[in-house]
Order: sequence, then C-alpha cells, then structure tokens
Amino acid sequence: MMQKTQLTFWQLWNISFGFFGVQIAYSLQSANISRIFATLGADPHSLSFFWILPPLMGMIVQPLVGKYSDRTWCRFGRRIPYLFLGSLIAIAVMCLLPNAGNFSFTFAGAMIFGLIALMLLDTSINMAMQPFKMLVGDMVGEEQKSKAYSIQSFLVNAGGLVGFMFPFLFAWFGIANTAPEGQVPDTVKYSFYIGAAILILCVLFTTLKVKEMPPKEYAQFHGIDPDKTEEKAPGMLTLLKKAPSAFWTVGLVQFFCWAAFLYMWTYTNGAIADTVWGTTDVKSEGYQTAGNWVGILFAVQSVGSVLWALIIPKFRNIKTAYVVSLLIGAAGFASVFFIHDQYLLFISFLLIGVAWAAMLAVPFTLLTNSLSGEHIGTYLGLFNGTICLPQIVAAACGGFILKMVGGAQVSMFIVAGVLLALGAVAVYFVKEKNRS
Repeated sequence: MMQKTQLTFWQLWNISFGFFGVQIAYSLQSANISRIFATLGADPHSLSFFWILPPLMGMIVQPLVGKYSDRTWCRFGRRIPYLFLGSLIAIAVMCLLPNAGNFSFTFAGAMIFGLIALMLLDTSINMAMQPFKMLVGDMVGEEQKSKAYSIQSFLVNAGGLVGFMFPFLFAWFGIANTAPEGQVPDTVKYSFYIGAAILILCVLFTTLKVKEMPPKEYAQFHGIDPDKTEEKAPGMLTLLKKAPSAFWTVGLVQFFCWAAFLYMWTYTNGAIADTVWGTTDVKSEGYQTAGNWVGILFAVQSVGSVLWALIIPKFRNIKTAYVVSLLIGAAGFASVFFIHDQYLLFISFLLIGVAWAAMLAVPFTLLTNSLSGEHIGTYLGLFNGTICLPQIVAAACGGFILKMVGGAQVSMFIVAGVLLALGAVAVYFVKEKNRS
C-alpha cells in the first residue's frame, strides 16, 4: 500500500464542490415537486405516489453507476464521466419539467409529461450525485474521510439553502407567483432555469480541477492486488451476501429516517398552506405563497443542519450523536402539528435540520470504515437502496396513512416524528466495526 499523502483543505473542497450545484437541483425538486403536481391538478391523496419515481430511479441507477464506474477508466477518469453525463441530462430536464402545463396538454397529458420529466430528472441527479460520494472513498485516506464528508455535508446544505430560497427571492423581486390554472408560476420556472445554470458551472469546475487516480495508482493507494483487479468482478448479489453488518443495521436506521423525510417533502406545502394561510385551494395566492415559504423553511432546516454538523464531532460516541440527533429531529417534526405561525416554524425546522445533519454524515462514516477500497463504488451504490427503498414504501403507503390520520396533511408530521423516533431506537442494533 502506498503512503497516503494528506490532501489540503482546498483539494478536499474541489473534490466535492460540484455537489453544491447538484444539491441545488435536488433541493428544487424536493421543495417543488408536490407544488408542481398539485398546481397541475393532482389530488392531495395521490401526491405521495408521484414521489415513488425519484427513489425508484435512485435505487436502480446508483448501484449501476457504482458497479460500472468501478470498472471504468478513460482519459476523463473513473467517476467523472458519469457525473458529467448525469448533469447534462439534469440541466435539460430542469428546463422542461416546470413547463409541463404550458404545452396545451390535457390534464392526463400534462401529468404523464411531468412524470416522465420527473423520472429523467431524478435519474440524472442520481447519476451526478453518486460519483461525489465515490470520489471521497477513492481519493481520501481514512484519517481525512470524516473531514472530507463534513465538507461535502456543508456543500450539500449550502446548495440546499440556495435552491430552497430561489422561489421566495424571485417573488420578492416581483416575479409572478401565480399563473393560469394548470400552469406553474414563473417564480418556480425561473428557479429551475437558474439552478440548471449553476449546476453546469459547478460540475465543470470539479471536472477541470479533479484528476482521478489511474488504475495502478488506485490499486496501490487502496492496497489492492493489481492481478486481482483483472479478475471478473463479483455480482451485486454476491457482494450483498458479503456485506459487513454495518450495511444492514445502519440500513435499518435509514429506513425509518428517509421515510420520515419523504413525508415532509410530500406534505409540507399543503400542511403549511392549511395551518398558516388557511387555504387548500392550489390556485389561490395563499397556497403559492405557502409554497415559497416552504422553501424558506427548508433553507432554515439547512442552516440547522450546518450548525449541528459542527457539534456532531464533539460527541465522544458517534452512535450517541446519531440517537440524540434523530430524537431532536422527531421533536421538530411533531411540533409542526401544533404551530400555526410562519415564523415560529423556524424552530421546528431548525430541529429537523439536526436529524438531517446526522443522516448525511453518520451512515456513510459507519459504512466506509467497514469497507476496503475494492468494490467501494458498488457498495455505496447498493447502500443507496437503504435511502430509496424506504421512500418507495412510504410513498406507496402515504395516501392510505393520510386517510387513516384524518386527511389533514399536517398530521403526517406526527407520523414523521414517530418514524424518526423508531430510527433512534434502531441505532441500538448498529455495531461499529473497522474494516479488516
């Protein structure tokens, strides 16, 4: 194994900087998908079904990106070609999705167009997102991984902050926040356009600044037998059978956490419009204003996440940090049900941001410490299933659960709080294990 040189802060920064642009795209999707489809005419009880597509595509795409990028090497690198291709597709779709109501489609036609665009958008975002996680695993030594993932977490939250605030800022500048029936307001459209421009600039920066290790150097860096790398790579099922226990136990925690956040992304717009602005009419000014405010609340969540990310390393035990973070987030979710003031909701979403910080940092630290460099891309891609599967299950059950809790979208925040609390309990089953 070759001696692993310490990377400078700016080298670590450059590896992950493109994530800033990717996260802006992801944040725009997270904050506005329910708003877009509700504006197009979707029934509130059906909103969760639209959220099946993003995690489903992630579950399919990210393992494949991991598997094939592990085997890829060209003049542009191993991971970066996938990053660049995914970004180009995302940019095109970001310009099309908010215009689903502008092409003289019937209601059904607009919905189908929107679903196809959403599927392509999430596929491309996943293609662009996964390589950044892999680049850290590829190029950063064990002693710097925590710092590298912290930088990545900061950029994720900074990108989220920017993306979430775009519609609110455009409305503040006087851009139209309402539109004819069946169409998306200009505030949302312009947000997606600007987000697409930032995405390509950020990805170009990473593409130009980061030089990946050629195969022989990579093998030396990770202590992999070069002759072994020539052998046929094992299949995904084989790797799953050999996966460390942390893969499964952390995955259990992930199940509860990501199901909770899926309900937040799905129902926040309707919940806040109802409890704060007193309307469920998607055509009303109040509903669209609530949609902009949701972006602000999600931005506050990102601020809470950034602040808490600074505190997590101060815990002596990472599992304790995990449990405390999830319980604080559970309290934040539950509090939304009882708060009807738009500014007091800042407290709720700051608390939710605490859980988000832990979800971004702790699982990947626990997992990568239990893996060797060999097949790391595939394992990280497979681990993404612990993010995607719970969202698929939650989305499929969302309409049913909404009926069970009385039909008020704000009630789903109580459900989300319970799920995060169960995630905190599940941390008990996680056993830290260093890789052999």
